Amino acid sequence: MSDSAFPLLAPYIKSATTKSLWLADENFLDANLPPNDAVICITNRIDLHEHLQKQGWKAFFSDYDLSIIEDNSLERVIYRVSKEKLVAHHLINEAYRCLKVGGELILAGGKNEGIKTYFTKAKALFGMGENSKNAKDTWLAKLIKTNQHSDDALDDKDYHQLRTGCIDDRFEYQSKPGIFGWDKVDKGSAYLIEHLDSFLMTLPEPPKNALDLGCGYGYLSLNLTHLDIPVTATDNNAAAIIACERNFARYPINAKVIAANCAQGIKDKFDLIVCNPPFHAGFSVDGDLTDRFLKAAHDHLNEQGIACFVTNMHIPLERKALKYFHQAECIMSNGNFKLIRLTHKM
Repeated sequence: MSDSAFPLLAPYIKSATTKSLWLADENFLDANLPPNDAVICITNRIDLHEHLQKQGWKAFFSDYDLSIIEDNSLERVIYRVSKEKLVAHHLINEAYRCLKVGGELILAGGKNEGIKTYFTKAKALFGMGENSKNAKDTWLAKLIKTNQHSDDALDDKDYHQLRTGCIDDRFEYQSKPGIFGWDKVDKGSAYLIEHLDSFLMTLPEPPKNALDLGCGYGYLSLNLTHLDIPVTATDNNAAAIIACERNFARYPINAKVIAANCAQGIKDKFDLIVCNPPFHAGFSVDGDLTDRFLKAAHDHLNEQGIACFVTNMHIPLERKALKYFHQAECIMSNGNFKLIRLTHKM
């Protein structure tokens, strides 16, 4: 899998000689760049943070909290636009705050990803800019900060603030932009919870613990509370970790939240694993993601336990799962989603 936008930014990361910031998200993919001492990197994904640190980069993991960067202190900010519009708005605003007058923001992205609109809005904020079309309808934009103050900040809807994303008959879920399905109850996850008993009836005894693999804002975990067992929730997205912790604090649940890439570093094994795996990385479909979640479930499932996956009908999860499990059975489907039970034992 390749991204046509990120290579446009790589020369600006490599060539930076004065204090610069690289904003990396899931569109960074597997690009490998030698570390540049003039550049620090901030990412909202724990997997990218670990990857960059291993390469020798000065990297920080947060929900794009740029408070560690002083106002008017940078010469260059490099950013491949994110999938979520409000994340992009927030980071363009923060780039303006952090850059010196005369400093530059370098953006890249596809036309269908909103890059031309971002450029137009950012140019009004920064005061000067130019953009150019490259291969595959991908655009590179350069913005120059020409003033100390502007009234043209992009509307990021108070990006950092958690807010009520959605409500059902049991919980009010605090969430925010940048989290998968942040403002709704995902229909696939709701389908899994609706039929959770169909999974549990095959266990020889009630589960003693559970793992929510890719927890998001914590919907699946919260809807396991009636089982009265300890739950471990994990995600690699910083915003998801913050929202999930907030939701756990608001309701009586015996649970903890761990930032991890597909549960890496979590040593416990579990009787019950629930998962609604993603199959997109940034703007692209990533078939390897399903395999990574299946391997994580295999590695963390007790011998007599069950893993409960929900996925879109077109994802060949059952076939992929047989690489890791003795049994992968679709227990039901509704035309849009299917529920897959995975076990180590036949």
